[in-house]
Amino acid sequence: MNEMRFIETPLAPLPAGHYSQAVVAQGLAFVSGVLPLVPGQGTQLPHGIEAQFRQVFENLSNVLQAANSGLHLLVNVQIFIPDVSLWPSIDAAYRQVMGSHKPARTVVPCGGLHYGAMLEVNAVAIAPHLPRD
Repeated sequence: MNEMRFIETPLAPLPAGHYSQAVVAQGLAFVSGVLPLVPGQGTQLPHGIEAQFRQVFENLSNVLQAANSGLHLLVNVQIFIPDVSLWPSIDAAYRQVMGSHKPARTVVPCGGLHYGAMLEVNAVAIAPHLPRD
């Protein structure tokens, strides 16, 4: 089966361009870059790396739930940060959120991010098939 489902949920920031929050295909959810924006509150960012990390992972979790998945089904996570000095804070927050679940992960220092965010995350997770109505 070569079906794709395009995921959109108001529980995460809606796309600002021509893309989906996630696409489900072949039993996997491919999540687009997630910023630490609070849904419905424009481009204002939470203050500090810990607050931004929590917001990103809340947004990611909500997109995954809309795709019939969850953080516990993540297989790959990419975290983009503007400066490598944020790595220890990111790693500590990630350990706390993920617990014993350890998907493959890349942390990429990449320079400035959109809206001045301190991180952006994209991910791939298992998305069990939903039965048809």
